[in-house]
Amino acid sequence: MKAEYINPFLESAKIVIEQVVQIRPATGELGLKDIKFVENYIWIQIGLNGQMNGDIVFGLSEQVALKMVSAMMGGYVLSEIDEIVRSAISELGNMISGNASTMLFNQGVRVDITPPKVIQSAQSAGFSAQKALTIPLIMDGIGELDIQVLIAS
Repeated sequence: MKAEYINPFLESAKIVIEQVVQIRPATGELGLKDIKFVENYIWIQIGLNGQMNGDIVFGLSEQVALKMVSAMMGGYVLSEIDEIVRSAISELGNMISGNASTMLFNQGVRVDITPPKVIQSAQSAGFSAQKALTIPLIMDGIGELDIQVLIAS
């Protein structure tokens, strides 16, 4: 697993979050962690195919998701994870990954991404807990978004 695989996703996430949430996230510490599926958490899973194969998983608590989507909607207060919130979080993952795949292409790495899959429970995840290269993005007043990279090859 190579650390440089996470950099385009990290840079893209910072750019996209700053554009749509209006907050410049700080970068936490890169680490190798077990992905643990916990309650009250949302994951956005995006598959990678091509010169890189695996998954990128964005993980965030439901409270962070509500605050992010609220900011995306101009401050409209949201109190539950409904279809609008799932759609907005999915689109955020799509924007980050699309941007990152362009960055990878510009570095000579050809990769296709799958549409984002929003996961709210471990049972629906379709993959078991495993180690992933993880880096948190810390958003002032909102919380953390974890970027986790699971690369098969």
